[in-house]
Amino acid sequence: MARTTIDITVPDLSGRRAVLTGGSDGIGLVIARRLAAAGADLVLPVRDRGKGEAAVAHIRARVPGATVTLHALDLASLDSVAAFAAALLTEGRPVDVLIANAGVMTPPERRTTVDGHELQLGTNHLGHVALVAHLMPLLRAGRARVTSQTSVAANSNAVHWDDLDWERSYHPMRAYSSSKIAVGLFALELDRRSRAHGWGLTSNLAHPGIAPTNLLSAQPGIGRPSESREIRLIRRLSALGVAGTPETAALPALLAATSPDAAGSRFYGPSRFRHMSGPPAEQELYRPLRSAEDAQRIWRLSEQLTGVSFPDGTAGPALGLRAEHGQPA
Repeated sequence: MARTTIDITVPDLSGRRAVLTGGSDGIGLVIARRLAAAGADLVLPVRDRGKGEAAVAHIRARVPGATVTLHALDLASLDSVAAFAAALLTEGRPVDVLIANAGVMTPPERRTTVDGHELQLGTNHLGHVALVAHLMPLLRAGRARVTSQTSVAANSNAVHWDDLDWERSYHPMRAYSSSKIAVGLFALELDRRSRAHGWGLTSNLAHPGIAPTNLLSAQPGIGRPSESREIRLIRRLSALGVAGTPETAALPALLAATSPDAAGSRFYGPSRFRHMSGPPAEQELYRPLRSAEDAQRIWRLSEQLTGVSFPDGTAGPALGLRAEHGQPA
């Protein structure tokens, strides 16, 4: 079946600093390449240095002169998150775009982060919460757009409120859904609090639809020694044009993070059948993401579980940072 070309125009990002998690392969690598091609000063925090170096080589081969910097980051370690943020704070450059894209999906058996949290909750959600909190001075200085990558899985199941870390029982897909609903609720609450407290940043949501990536491929590190049946089905659906490709699946996050028409508290995803593929567009919030009370609850729990806190007042950016784009004052 012939595919119709699907793409968007990414605006000029020259002089703007973009931080992207999960940018070393799959959808993230496509996002990284497109940000670099638009002129962004791209920061790629990676857990696997070898994969990160391969990603940088890939980007520079396709975008000569791309500005890409690798940093170490393991979202499954709150100490690693703090260390990465400290490195950027030392550099002092405002962050204009943050795309929280990294994640893990459905380890067959329950696994935990360094800090003892269920791996999907810890990596997909808590690590990014801590990252936003630690980077807040730079995000405020850049009046940043923060885009969080959720999933079609956030449209089913619920937050596992009574046992967020799945210590009493474990179901791989329900735990994944719970983590991705938490991602969405937190992102929406971040935008509400920014508006209420004058933080100056905007926060929105994207999801990639369905596309063949490494999330469901063989990953011995999370207990999946061979690829899943689901990824084989997704590859077939992608070949038929029903599901997307990594190239098209990257577009909703790119639109949400860079388009001047994208706004805070909005949700962007593929626009065709069941939002599995197609051109990116704004869509209605999934039902599990609509409760402001749930969003406030996940915010409070996330602060408790990560040990981070956010400012309550309207004080300006940290001393030594200019609110406009540029170098430290």
